[in-house]
Amino acid sequence: MQEQQSGAAPDRQEGRVIKAYNSFFYVQVGTELIACKLRGKFKKTRRSIGVVPGDRVMISRLADGSGVVEDQLLRTSMLRRPAVANITQVMLTFAAAQPDLHPLLLNRFLVLAEWSGIPHITICVNKSDLYTGDIDAFLQDYEAIGYPVLRVSAKENQGLDALRERLAGETTVFAGPSGVGKSSLLNRIDERLQLTTGHVSEKIKRGRHTTRVAELLPYGDGFIVDTPGFSAMELTELDIQDLPGYFPEFRPQLDACRFAPCSHTHEPDCAVKAAVEAGTISRERYDAYVNIYEEIKSNQQLARKKEYK
Repeated sequence: MQEQQSGAAPDRQEGRVIKAYNSFFYVQVGTELIACKLRGKFKKTRRSIGVVPGDRVMISRLADGSGVVEDQLLRTSMLRRPAVANITQVMLTFAAAQPDLHPLLLNRFLVLAEWSGIPHITICVNKSDLYTGDIDAFLQDYEAIGYPVLRVSAKENQGLDALRERLAGETTVFAGPSGVGKSSLLNRIDERLQLTTGHVSEKIKRGRHTTRVAELLPYGDGFIVDTPGFSAMELTELDIQDLPGYFPEFRPQLDACRFAPCSHTHEPDCAVKAAVEAGTISRERYDAYVNIYEEIKSNQQLARKKEYK
């Protein structure tokens, strides 16, 4: 995270990166969209994640109307994959079917959103018209935790008014696996978006990537972000000791364990495990926690082995 530089030159303008493509950063200043490059000195000192869509930046203008990104302003939130900055809401979009909703993948996305410091996290289940089983009991567990859940269908035009209400005044990133209908859903919300849509492979029941780059799209008095879909996600940068705090229902129990720190996996007198046995924390959520914990632990051990070689 980079802090705002003080004493900005008077000929510089503040803008917001709408998208980045082929080393160009398209910055919105007022109603104008300016194609910019990074200042050479700035490129050498920027962090590895660099300037991304959503960043607020200071630019200087060139004679040909293009610009140069001079400074990157302080971020309030950062979604790392897909990389989008300064968002106020994440809409975790999954399909009720085709492809099926996988609980572990949903929980990985929730951890990513909590880790990123995004103020509002909403679960949006598209293609609800295709689901033939009982999904409500599953979704109610997440509503009980405090995550709003929207049940929508882009095809049947169901639940879209509630979705529009959630988007009002927010900078919302739509994130989720490929093939869940994010682009179709956004086109239903506002046909002016005209996003490319795809279909789900009958063989593997997964979608093809139809969105190539993350881009902020003006919507009312805010923005919506359609992002490249993906099916796998790594949390290698996450500190394993912080993981329990990214499960909101764990938080009331974290100071009640016998041992500190407690991994909540094998220790005796663990308040989190006791809450699972008592039914106040769902077994499915706890199993997802253990799965993610073991993955991070394994990755850290592998990284240490590589360091010693």
